[in-house]
Amino acid sequence: MYAIVEIAGQQFKVEKDKKLYVHQLKAEAGDSVDFDKVLLVDNDGKVAVGTPTVKGAKVTAKVLEHVKGDKVLVFKKKRRKGYQKMNGHRQQFTQIQVETIVG
Repeated sequence: MYAIVEIAGQQFKVEKDKKLYVHQLKAEAGDSVDFDKVLLVDNDGKVAVGTPTVKGAKVTAKVLEHVKGDKVLVFKKKRRKGYQKMNGHRQQFTQIQVETIVG
């Protein structure tokens, strides 16, 4: 059984006991989080597609930890002008583990 869920503006394919990284959520480590925007549910070949969401479907996940992603370097340069600019960024992520899929 799997489902396609929209979490923080992105779509993820989730299965029971699967761990994934999503954009940072406002929840503490150990909390349980519910996601109601379920777009598709596949229950052993029986597929339910939402218009736009599946009614009554819900995915429950547990927040494991908050982590930072890899550093992304942004380098800007204009040739022959002496302009160089280096910038770095580390995205904040939340690791979650899917507990149940109801649909």
